[in-house]
Amino acid sequence: MKERMEAVSLEVDGQKLRGMIHFPSGEGPFPAVALFHGFTGQRMEPHFIFVKLARLLAKNKIIAVRFDFRGSGESEGEFQDMTIPGEVEDGIRIVDFLKEHLLVDKDRLGIVGLSLGGCIARLVATKQDNIKCLVFWSAVASPEELIKQKLTEEYQVTKEGYIDFGGNKVGKDFLATLPRVEGPESLSAYRGKALIIHGTKDDTVPLEHAYQLKKILPFSQLKKIEGADHTYNRVDWEEEVLRKTVNFLKDNL
Repeated sequence: MKERMEAVSLEVDGQKLRGMIHFPSGEGPFPAVALFHGFTGQRMEPHFIFVKLARLLAKNKIIAVRFDFRGSGESEGEFQDMTIPGEVEDGIRIVDFLKEHLLVDKDRLGIVGLSLGGCIARLVATKQDNIKCLVFWSAVASPEELIKQKLTEEYQVTKEGYIDFGGNKVGKDFLATLPRVEGPESLSAYRGKALIIHGTKDDTVPLEHAYQLKKILPFSQLKKIEGADHTYNRVDWEEEVLRKTVNFLKDNL
């Protein structure tokens, strides 16, 4: 069997999550990794970095699945209704899907999370006891302080009750539920492997968030990408991120 990918859909609270799963060649079972996109992102992410990662993982005998969270990309729901607890619910459903898949070795699971997807990854990992590897790309460690600062300083709530964030409607429930989100300290109970990647010139999520995660996960690896922005928008930055990520997952799954 050659490397292949298939469209897949899951259901959460009556709404469909739509995604793609990438299979390696061979019979399996294989280790598997879920890719969690960022705030206002989708399952391909900038310059198709999630597609590139998924294909590289499949070439290295690792299943990869990438979904749009509800309200994002092609999944059902409205972005205005998106909350972090809702995305955690989606993330748990995605991991459960992998655990139930016949070609997946359920004892060799990982998550890669970009930006807010990194926050979702850590929250899902604390609720699942079989996540062996976590990879944080430009991850938000403490969402409440960062997001409230950015949204309330730069944007106004409309009379309809949402914030116009670059054409995306950020709903009142998103801000209202931020205090319910567990802080990064909850990761102290995590016993798997972790890789933290962050650009030194990230103006969206400051490098300090990587240091916060490293402090809580002293056994983790921290790789700073010199000069890189939030989503590694240069070929050499992207190539370094992909290489480090694939090698880490190959070695630890």
